[in-house]
Amino acid sequence: MRGNYISRRTFLRNAGSASVLSAAYASKPAGWGATPSKSMRLGGPVFVKSEDPGVLARAHRALDYRAAYAPDVALKDKERIQAIAKEFAAQDVVIAEVGAWVNLLDRNPEKHRKNLEYVTERLALAEELGARCCVDIAGSFNPDVWYGPHPDNLSPRFFDATVENVRKLIDAVKPRRTTFALEMMGWCLPTGPDEYLKLIKAIDRKAFAVHFDVCNAVNSPARMYNNGALIRECFAKLGRWIVSCHAKDLAWEVEMQVHFKEVVPGRGVLDYKAYLPELAKLPVDAPLMLEHLKTPEEYTEGRQYIQGVARELGLSFGS
Repeated sequence: MRGNYISRRTFLRNAGSASVLSAAYASKPAGWGATPSKSMRLGGPVFVKSEDPGVLARAHRALDYRAAYAPDVALKDKERIQAIAKEFAAQDVVIAEVGAWVNLLDRNPEKHRKNLEYVTERLALAEELGARCCVDIAGSFNPDVWYGPHPDNLSPRFFDATVENVRKLIDAVKPRRTTFALEMMGWCLPTGPDEYLKLIKAIDRKAFAVHFDVCNAVNSPARMYNNGALIRECFAKLGRWIVSCHAKDLAWEVEMQVHFKEVVPGRGVLDYKAYLPELAKLPVDAPLMLEHLKTPEEYTEGRQYIQGVARELGLSFGS
């Protein structure tokens, strides 16, 4: 999750049977091809005080970014949407995602209605911009923190409600150029690749895709110790649906309970030597987007670390 270039969080079932996997592979999000990309796309926020789409697009390229978060624009502002699409395309900068960070499972009926309406509008904006996806989390039944833990967040009721929500969103917009995607979360479905595969099968919409944030899937010591294997498993099972990814890192703060903390890429233990080769093998150039860092300097540090790992592996983010 993220929102307007600032930090978005101070933030069970094993269903990986062959039948689920093969059934899920029967559909793909719109816009996917079969030709591997020649280079990957890296992106992140830019700290430029301008509303001019051309200035913003060039600011991304000045940082060696070929992907961007959607600039602020209203769905009704068709002229600005067209200008953003034109200027960013001219600089070979794709819009990776339109964020829609609200609780689709709010237990208050009126809030739920408004949140569903908001995400529908964000998906429509992603379609107008030609963004790779509109992304949210499935939500939470927590009454106090919209993305917080709750025992029922791993329940069949949560799963069924998520299927209903995603179908409503996609059926309302009928996207042809973009997709709707969810992030995995440590305490809300989907928590891993097998649960995501079950959602793909149950939702049964070509415009439903995968936004991959591996840090959100690291919710146990086993996954932390073996995050390289987790990364490979996620790409093996979900790769054909991945349309955009997040980049950050995880460190283990030692105390009497398990506590993983998001840090600048390179300061933690996330296995980027596993992450980047898997990203490079995708059938599309799914953007890798830096997020959750505090300052331009931290973004520079993270960007340079990721670029350095790529060079070491003989991979490229283009130029």
